[in-house]
Amino acid sequence: MSLLVKIDRYLRRTNMSRTQFGRLAVNDPRLVTDMIRGRVIGPAVEARITRFIDGREV
Repeated sequence: MSLLVKIDRYLRRTNMSRTQFGRLAVNDPRLVTDMIRGRVIGPAVEARITRFIDGREV
């Protein structure tokens, strides 16, 4: 499963906005929108996002 799909599922499940997610996960409110537009993130940022989602699973 791609990271963007994981993020989308998390946002739907938690009713969190894209900007709030980016700000909380990696201190970048434009993260998700930029990823949708083609931004490629590095492995360190991907790991931070994954830890954020896994640490907040409901």
